[in-house]
Amino acid sequence: MLNKKTVDDLKDLQGKKVLVRCDFNVPLKEGVIQNYNRIDGAIPTIKKLLDQGAKVILCSHLGKPKGEPVPEMSLAPVAPALSERLGVEVKFVDDPKVTGPETRKVAAELKDGEVLLLQNTRYRGEETKFKDGDAASEAYAKELADLCDGIFVNDAFGTAHRAHCSNVGVTRFTKENVVGYLMEKEIKFLGQAVENPVRPFVAILGGAKVSDKINVINNLLDKVDTLIIGGGMAYTFAKAQGQEIGNSLCEADKLDYALEMIKKAEEKGVKLLLPVDHVEGKEFSNDTEHKVVDVIDAGWSGFDIGPKTIALYKEALQGAKTVVWNGPMGVFEFSNFAEGTLEVCRAVADLADATTVIGGGDSVNAVKRLGFADKMTHISTGGGASLEFLEGKELPGVVAADNKA
Repeated sequence: MLNKKTVDDLKDLQGKKVLVRCDFNVPLKEGVIQNYNRIDGAIPTIKKLLDQGAKVILCSHLGKPKGEPVPEMSLAPVAPALSERLGVEVKFVDDPKVTGPETRKVAAELKDGEVLLLQNTRYRGEETKFKDGDAASEAYAKELADLCDGIFVNDAFGTAHRAHCSNVGVTRFTKENVVGYLMEKEIKFLGQAVENPVRPFVAILGGAKVSDKINVINNLLDKVDTLIIGGGMAYTFAKAQGQEIGNSLCEADKLDYALEMIKKAEEKGVKLLLPVDHVEGKEFSNDTEHKVVDVIDAGWSGFDIGPKTIALYKEALQGAKTVVWNGPMGVFEFSNFAEGTLEVCRAVADLADATTVIGGGDSVNAVKRLGFADKMTHISTGGGASLEFLEGKELPGVVAADNKA
């Protein structure tokens, strides 16, 4: 999955129409974009194609319109944001059918160096239902492919774990299928970190539920030297070992699994670290009464790792050469329970000569909110995709790209 052709492998693009799948699933509030990270992330690939004289056609989904044209989920606000960053006008057709007659006309009339942004690909119900042999979804995928000259670039890692018309189906009808710079970077850092890490290799897993990370834990135990566990999922492990956890989060049906993972770690010689103290609170709010304890009291809940655990985890990170982190250590959105996440974040950021990969979702939010984003080697743009990558799964959107010879 790591040896894929990239946008740099495309030749003779002058005057050619190229279809690019981007991730413009940006947060909108009353039609105003709240965060431009995903738009900014797509710019290098688009500029590369424009510099080669290509006619660029961009497509993306936004939200879950479920096959209907939903005005609040239109990609219209993205076009001016792209125009500003690219320095060229990005054309946009508000086409509820995405690939309707007006869109086809504008695409056909594109001049060298011009850009067209399609309407939300999920305005068509077929988008999320792609299946080889399914006439309706294959027809939509072919309509997308017919807009270009047989050249497709996938730069949307955030949807790489889904087999949709605009990222997998389209490749059935195009001749050249490569990944963009953003996808290339994701594959490189996540892939290298997991498949060929410089050791010592430390993984940090947090978040609320063990069930969200079952396959990740299992896969990483075959690869890491140390596995650090925090967040709500730690209490399922604590309960499995007979500890009192009060009203803390716990998945009763995963207790046996937690014990299996502890046993597997022992057999593999992996150091599995669990919290040795906690910050507990009475209610789920920032202002609730809270204190540091070794064992959670009855009627209380664990909301963060305690100072002894922070020291333990920071010590375990010293000397690490590869670190993958997915999930916060506590309820980091509450300032009174953010210390564990903050301190672990700081410890990872301070690893000057290590490859540090932040794997999507809440851990990305934490790193950015706490101001450590520029200290990390790579911050993944795909929550679900990065998790499935860490599980060792093949991602359909990556598999569909051509392999290097």
